[in-house]
Amino acid sequence: MKISQIAVQMYTLRDFTNSVEDFTETCRKIAEIGYQAVQISAVDFSVISTEQVKSICAEHGLTICATHAPSPQVIDEPEKVVEDLAALGTKATAYPFPAGIDFGSEESIATLIKKLDHSGKVLADAGMVLTYHNHAQEFRKLGGEVILERIYNETDPKNLQGEIDTYWVQVGGADPVAWCRNLKNRLPLLHLKDYRINEENKPEFAEIGQGNLNFPAIIEAAEQSGCEWFIVEQDRCNGDPFECLKTSFDYLKTLAEG
Repeated sequence: MKISQIAVQMYTLRDFTNSVEDFTETCRKIAEIGYQAVQISAVDFSVISTEQVKSICAEHGLTICATHAPSPQVIDEPEKVVEDLAALGTKATAYPFPAGIDFGSEESIATLIKKLDHSGKVLADAGMVLTYHNHAQEFRKLGGEVILERIYNETDPKNLQGEIDTYWVQVGGADPVAWCRNLKNRLPLLHLKDYRINEENKPEFAEIGQGNLNFPAIIEAAEQSGCEWFIVEQDRCNGDPFECLKTSFDYLKTLAEG
């Protein structure tokens, strides 16, 4: 992993991207920490246009490595996803959350898988990449098989790649290192997100290196699977999100090459 491959998932900073001025200042702060790339998420394109996002990121030396397109749009309007990715000058997005999917229903899961494969083909035909961003519910079993395994087994790797989220793999009772290995040549994006138990004995999000996950092993496994972008995300921060992102970046620098 190189420092230039470490990105910020903008969902972490969703409260600081609600205007052109806020987005500009947010990008300045991200670059000042040392990040060289971002994943665009939770940005309202009716308030900040794709052209403005692309321009502001470029002004601050930030590569747009990927996006999180709205889930219904990925499923029902993949052509619009292609259009937005082209406008932003990037090629990858993720299906971010399975809203409205019944994980106890064979029909619901089968329909989701079919639609993901179709949408992924639309993106692939345009030279772009659709990935799947997991949470914990995908580690439920349906018909004796882990649903996330089904999602990957029943889609064409050309049409659907992976965006493993380390925290949610852990919550789901699985092994983040093993899942990075499972998706060899199918893992362009990785969400680095740490996991710890707080003083109330409850799990919570943590800055990278401040929790319990084995990130040297996770990163090594992801690299062996061909990961291109190592994306820092913290859904909730106990304090200033920019300080949390700095703590994560400073730790990852110790693991990075160059």
